[in-house]
Amino acid sequence: MATGRTHRPATRSRGIPEATVARLPLYLRALTALSERSVPTVSSEELAAAAGVNSAKLRKDFSYLGSYGTRGVGYDVEYLVYQISRELGLTQDWPVVIVGIGNLGAALANYGGFASRGFRVAALIDADPAMAGKPVAGIPVQHSDELESIIQDNGVSIGVIATPAGAAQPVCDRLVAAGVTSILNFAPTVLTVPDGVDVRKVDLSIELQILAFHEQRKAGEEATAQTSAPAPAAARRDSATDQGPDGDVPAVMPA
Repeated sequence: MATGRTHRPATRSRGIPEATVARLPLYLRALTALSERSVPTVSSEELAAAAGVNSAKLRKDFSYLGSYGTRGVGYDVEYLVYQISRELGLTQDWPVVIVGIGNLGAALANYGGFASRGFRVAALIDADPAMAGKPVAGIPVQHSDELESIIQDNGVSIGVIATPAGAAQPVCDRLVAAGVTSILNFAPTVLTVPDGVDVRKVDLSIELQILAFHEQRKAGEEATAQTSAPAPAAARRDSATDQGPDGDVPAVMPA
């Protein structure tokens, strides 16, 4: 099986837009679920709904892969799984190192989805000497002093940073200097990397803040709708009975 250091995904050379690349994992997840249910074919409308996109966008994305489906039949599920997996580079082995084995790093190490998607956790690395040798998800943690040799020995090109914010950039610099060209960053900070190095940032607090914004907006819209709603007919009739002979509300209400 090929390793990540000697083979790169074909998407850039084929000119597939980044927005399309970002949607390919969504299609793959939906297709994998269909495959597990032994569904042989799927229409663009059904697959688009499962992936959360519109069907026109899905058909455009698949045209970059050279896959157009069959009129009246749809797309072959197994072939699309293979095609998208190949395009994403998931038909080869990608050794990954996780740096920072706190609560988040340990949770990532225990995530069972890596292996089924072409990723092999080659090493767990932490700066705390007390963590050295401690098994996490069946893998002994290694000290950060060994980072460079670990990357070289395992042919690692993808690094995951799960350290505190202050340690993230120095760790990133060491990863890049050792040959890592793709980084998944969970630390709450922005990393600076040279050209040729890809960084994907996952910040749970930012995602929660975005959700809070939408919740606040929905609450505001509901409050506006309630205050602008017309008064019930009964209330309008009660108001009319309080008016004087000329339609004005009397200054002194009768006893």
